[in-house]
Order: sequence, then structure tokens, then C-alpha cells
Amino acid sequence: MAQFAASYNTSEVIDMVYPNIRTLREDRDWSQEYVASQISVNRRTYSGYETGNRTLPPEVLIQLAALYQTSVDYLLGLTEHPTPYR
Repeated sequence: MAQFAASYNTSEVIDMVYPNIRTLREDRDWSQEYVASQISVNRRTYSGYETGNRTLPPEVLIQLAALYQTSVDYLLGLTEHPTPYR
């Protein structure tokens, strides 16, 4: 993990991680308000997650993975396959 942290700056990591979350939402034609209500946060908080202005807590990652029926690894950009694990 130290090697990962050393090879990317914070904005590069945000660019790699958060577009997956936005793309998943947009592919479903869902609003930020809808997703926020599904994970029990307000829309501004959720918007901060998408833009990288707020750190995604592990609980929210799990909720988003369940909502989008994908894996946390996909949300984090660790795999290109959106299909969840068995």
C-alpha cells in the first residue's frame, strides 16, 4: 500500500475512484438526491463523496456497493469488473 500511496497524489486517486460512483449513478439515471436517500445521507454529503471533497467512509462504500450491486473493489478502482463477487 505504501507503494500505491507513493506513486499517486491525492487528486489522482480521487480521479480514479470517484468517477466510478458517479458513472454508476448516471448510468441508472438516478439523481444525487435519490442515492443520498438510499444510503441515509443528505444530498450535499453525497455530492461531496462524488466530487472527492469528502472521504467515503467504509460503511458508505459497502452501502453503495450493495445499492449498485457491485463490489467495493470496483468502487475503489481496484478492478475493472463491476460484477460483484459470489
